Amino acid sequence: MTVRKLFLPALVVLLGIAGNAAALEDISSEVQAGCASEIKEFCSQVTHGEGRLLACFYAHEDKLSGRCEHTLYQAATTLTNAITALNYVAEACAGDILSLCGDVEMGEGRVVECLKAKSDDVSAGCKGAMSDVFVE
Repeated sequence: MTVRKLFLPALVVLLGIAGNAAALEDISSEVQAGCASEIKEFCSQVTHGEGRLLACFYAHEDKLSGRCEHTLYQAATTLTNAITALNYVAEACAGDILSLCGDVEMGEGRVVECLKAKSDDVSAGCKGAMSDVFVE
C-alpha cells in the first residue's frame, strides 16, 4: 500500500483523535523511529504537528524505504482501530452523552470522564461499550 493511499485516511484519523495526546505521542514516536532516515533526509526542515510531517512524506512518497512505509501503514492501522473503538462507544452512548454530558466540551477525554463520573446513571449498553473499549 502506498503512502498516497494512506495519507488522507491517516490525516482524517489524526484529526479525529487529536484530543488523545497519549495515543498520538506513541504513534508519533513510532513513526519518528521507523522513518528516521526519511525525516533526516527529506523532512528535517519541517515543523512537526498538524499533519506537516505526513505532508512531507506524501511529497517524497516515491523515495520512502519499505521500513518507513510499513511504519506508516502500522500507524494508520492503529489510528483506524482507535477511531473504530471510539465510534462504537459514541454510538452506544449517544443518548447518555446528550442527556448526561451534553454541556461538556468535546475533546481531551472530557466526555468519557463525564460518563465515568455519572456511571450510576449511564445505560447498560453504554457501560458495556465503555468496558469493551476502555481499560480501567
